[in-house]
Amino acid sequence: MSTEFRVLGPLEALADGRPAKLGGSRRRAVLAVLLLQSGQVVSTSRLIDQVWAEDPPDTAVNLLQGYVSDLRKELGRDTIETQEPGYVVRVDHDSLDLHRFEQLASDGAELLDRGRAEDAAALLREALGLWRGLALADVADDGLLTTAAARLDELRLVALERRIAADLACGRHAELVGELEALTADHPLRERPRAMQMLALYRCGRQADALAEYRAARETLVEELGIEPAAELQEIQRAILRHDPALDLEAPRRRESTLGMRTVLVAALELEAAAALLRLAEPLVKVAGPREIVVASTVGNADALATASAHLRTLREELTARGVDGRAAAFTSVMPGADLSRLAVDQEAELVLVDAPDRLLEDTRLLTLLEDAPCDVAVMVDGDTAGEAVIVPFAGAEHDWSAVELGAWFALGAGKPLRLAGASIGFSGADASRLLASASLAVQRAFGVDAEPMLVEPAPESLVEATRDAALVVVGLTDRWRREGIGHARAALAASPHHPTLLVRRGLRPGGLGPRSSETQFTWTVGPNR
Repeated sequence: MSTEFRVLGPLEALADGRPAKLGGSRRRAVLAVLLLQSGQVVSTSRLIDQVWAEDPPDTAVNLLQGYVSDLRKELGRDTIETQEPGYVVRVDHDSLDLHRFEQLASDGAELLDRGRAEDAAALLREALGLWRGLALADVADDGLLTTAAARLDELRLVALERRIAADLACGRHAELVGELEALTADHPLRERPRAMQMLALYRCGRQADALAEYRAARETLVEELGIEPAAELQEIQRAILRHDPALDLEAPRRRESTLGMRTVLVAALELEAAAALLRLAEPLVKVAGPREIVVASTVGNADALATASAHLRTLREELTARGVDGRAAAFTSVMPGADLSRLAVDQEAELVLVDAPDRLLEDTRLLTLLEDAPCDVAVMVDGDTAGEAVIVPFAGAEHDWSAVELGAWFALGAGKPLRLAGASIGFSGADASRLLASASLAVQRAFGVDAEPMLVEPAPESLVEATRDAALVVVGLTDRWRREGIGHARAALAASPHHPTLLVRRGLRPGGLGPRSSETQFTWTVGPNR
């Protein structure tokens, strides 16, 4: 049976050219989760976590088995394979519209970077033509997989922005003014469309309208977020005022790299934690391309706003003096977690660094931020930073790869050695050295950083002792953190006063290090005699 799948709009499957009957919302959600991670085994526990989100029924495993059985009857038995610890869907590249979109969008972006704007525009237009509406619209409308759907919609917006940039480079500014007006109205806090709208208006001879757009953008950002426009918008405004020839179509754009500026959001739940968070954030922005720090904090009432703003402004000025690009904002909020998550989306952050409240996951601010932010979130439990190495406990799970990536990133920026800690014995009786070797090779390839192996007895107290002299410990949170908390080993590390600990909840973007297939996994809480 030949089957084609579509997720870029309402979920659809065509079996031998006919529309398949996919059933109710939860059965469709099971298929959607497997398709979004096609080729990778999705564990039963993660499927349950995704499909029910909160309070799954006691019969969730049986219900899940029933959904898979029904889907196999409709789509063919070989469509969904059972493979420990869950299920996997394997589809040809051309059988899933998401795969075709990602390939076309990636090829278009590469062509745009190489200056082949006409070819880039054509590929990006073809990629966007695969969309039939909002991603997974029917499943998300029932309150399921809303975060995954939002990630896909974000990918579409990025591709749309690149296609518009390609069309601008081809001289189509007049045709783009209306499209950009609608785009900025739908997404008033996204600065890239505003910048392109200003450029399109200026090239149409509408300098006054272009400057009016800047004023409108600044007013919106200040009122909604308490933050000034980023460097790109400010630079275009100044260039328009002086009629800079660099804005003309024939001239090359200056500082094109600002379009690729990547953001680390420092979200201080408590204002006094901002300085410690910045000590961890600063090494991160010094490596792997242009990055900036946005430091933000919320206050409960307007009386505290001036003090908070002044404190953050001082920190930003200190960053600038050390040669680090930074912006800062404080604002009042009755829902800090939700508002900081929104800020992460609006500023297109690739990482959120946040301080750990006293009650950790019992604090609604952190809980909401972990739930809603689409990027990686690293929760800092403060401690003495005088240690010598960055240590990442590594058991081979998906969330561990996010921790390894962040640990390597920090080690590179801080000039610290990186060590991967693995269990000295696992279920099979073997140690984790082969797994650590695979992870080390991936880190060397991606970052040029050596990752030294450490074998530690698989018990929380042994892990705490082994990391006693660390400069930083980075540990991943499982996808089951909502139901199971952070676990005994992570809790023990977080309670250690000897080093800062980062608890990393991986985001929805594809990881850069993890292998395509799962490997043997180890655990810190299963001893050799169990």
